[in-house]
Amino acid sequence: MTQLTEPAPIHDAIALAGTGVRVAAALHANLTAPALVAHSLRKAEGRLSADGALIVRTGVHTGRSVGDKFVVDEPTTTENVWWGKINQKLPVAKYQILKARVQAYLQGRELFTQDLFAGADPANRIRVRLVTTGAWQALFARNMFIRPAPKELAGFTPDYVILHAPFFETDPAIDGVRSTSAIALNFAEKVIVIAGTQYAGEIKKSIFTVMNWILPERSVLPMHCSANIGKDGDSALFFGLSGTGKTTLSSDPARKLIGDDEHGWGPDGVFNFEGGCYAKVIDLSQTAEPEIWSASHRFGTVLENVVADLQGHLDLTDQTFTENTRSCYPVEYIPNVELSGRGTIPKNVFMLTADAFGVLPPISKLSPSQAMYHFLSGYTARVAGTEKGLGSEPQATFSACFGSPFLPRHPEVYGKLLESLIAEHGVSCWLVNTGWTGGAYGVGKRMSIKHTRSLLRAALSGALDKANFRRDPFFGLAIPESVADVPDEVLDPRTAWADRAAYDAAAAALVKRFEENFATFSDLVGEDVKAAAIRAAA
Repeated sequence: MTQLTEPAPIHDAIALAGTGVRVAAALHANLTAPALVAHSLRKAEGRLSADGALIVRTGVHTGRSVGDKFVVDEPTTTENVWWGKINQKLPVAKYQILKARVQAYLQGRELFTQDLFAGADPANRIRVRLVTTGAWQALFARNMFIRPAPKELAGFTPDYVILHAPFFETDPAIDGVRSTSAIALNFAEKVIVIAGTQYAGEIKKSIFTVMNWILPERSVLPMHCSANIGKDGDSALFFGLSGTGKTTLSSDPARKLIGDDEHGWGPDGVFNFEGGCYAKVIDLSQTAEPEIWSASHRFGTVLENVVADLQGHLDLTDQTFTENTRSCYPVEYIPNVELSGRGTIPKNVFMLTADAFGVLPPISKLSPSQAMYHFLSGYTARVAGTEKGLGSEPQATFSACFGSPFLPRHPEVYGKLLESLIAEHGVSCWLVNTGWTGGAYGVGKRMSIKHTRSLLRAALSGALDKANFRRDPFFGLAIPESVADVPDEVLDPRTAWADRAAYDAAAAALVKRFEENFATFSDLVGEDVKAAAIRAAA
């Protein structure tokens, strides 16, 4: 029988310091990927794919449990929290009960701990200690966050602790929560409790929420975006919600990937919060997305809810368990990557939307006011078949700053930071539609990734700045009249529709949706921003 190779034993009191858990039946501290895979297989948590990736199921939770996120309502932080559906209040007394119950649950069990960094910039880095009952969730965290060098683990003291109990069911009557699952953040205690959900994305996003809390006070903008850097040192940011192409478009063979999801923008440039990637892989194409495809077929990668046959061959088109199938791998699995996780001040910012109404152009140049408008709007559109509960028609989705579920502060805070950074550095901003053209979902077709890449490269090279632009009558967007390697009719969304009157009606309806959503921010921004995307011919 193969023996598990582990580091020399670490005393429980050291490895569990700060967690409130005193002793474990067996403690596995800071194991490497092979040891964690071996433990996961021993515990029957998952199985290997034909290529050696670890395939796991996340049970009933195949995505984030949005309605179960809570922030502890305590006096030193309460005034600065953006309270509401995103950040629900959890009284201190109830939080203490919940935390104590989870700590008691973890006490004496087989536990896995990982000591990790969030933030590639040492000046804006936090130390994170995860304690969990799951070997595969420990591997997930090890893949996703920045792995300290051995010398950095000596005397490691966490800034934030995550108590992770995926099989512990919370009780609303006792814990003051909504269901049998809860994600509770205490910014004063610097403790995060995650219970009742196996979906590992909660680990990743809880720390992203922490970074969104900490960094604005340092005048650093935390961002839900991917980033890459060209051979001439020009950084670019790609904002976008899930399914808009952040990971795919930033993984460009001609540019080095800085990171695929979470970054900070400070005085010295951009920096990745993470050390890994968490790519959506439903219908992943080896031809169109070779880097992600290759990384998803390697040992050490974690595949959530991906379907495979008995021999472990993956079927990335199968949505049996969820459309939200995921691949989690270290960033170094991408061949062309900036291993420092850092880049220069961005020259270009791209805001990605998958417009299922087929209204928005494939690319348009934004003025600073328009950039602020679209950043606060955070628009995309969902379609039937991609999420449970959606009808046959596309549904508009607005997520402030392209990441409202992770914003502990009001969106205005992040919007003003972006506005000042764009103005200070003269950044070019672009709105990119990776969704539908020639009609709405069901009538039109999905935008060609080949065309989208050509448009991005034209913008990144500076060639697009020299193009002739025309003004869209509905949103006031500046649309290029001609771009190399892209048919002219693709650039004009109205021309791409067979029924121009139907396009006009769809565009007017989408404008109305934008206006209704932006009413929330009308008292917080200037008139130039409020008017930025409103049709010229109102």
